[in-house]
Amino acid sequence: MFGQQKQPPIKSLIASGTVINGDVAFADGLRVDGHILGNLTASKDTPSLLVISETAIIVGAIYADHVIINGAVKGPIVAAQLLELQPKAKIEGDVSYKALEMHQGAVISGQLRPLAMQGDEPPVLILPANGA
Repeated sequence: MFGQQKQPPIKSLIASGTVINGDVAFADGLRVDGHILGNLTASKDTPSLLVISETAIIVGAIYADHVIINGAVKGPIVAAQLLELQPKAKIEGDVSYKALEMHQGAVISGQLRPLAMQGDEPPVLILPANGA
């Protein structure tokens, strides 16, 4: 389903040791290894990919199409397409998604809310294979 779509390229990096105080707007793909105290918002004009590594800390809201988290987020998350929570993901805030993939070890302190679907389709839940 989602694997058939080509992922946007990661064109920007917020490196480890970098601290940004303020909102960040991006297009295409963004990888965050540093700290952001502000909202992360993807452009609605093109598909977006946001990768939050295990060293990253985000305090603010996140809005993107495909979001992959392995770090810490304190704030609401809206993944218009797919939200992937890796084993070291720590989320404090409500999470909205179209499809969700959650690995063992990921923690969410907040509500899970599937986004409105076309018709009566249930939200997609992707379970990782054993040993993943």
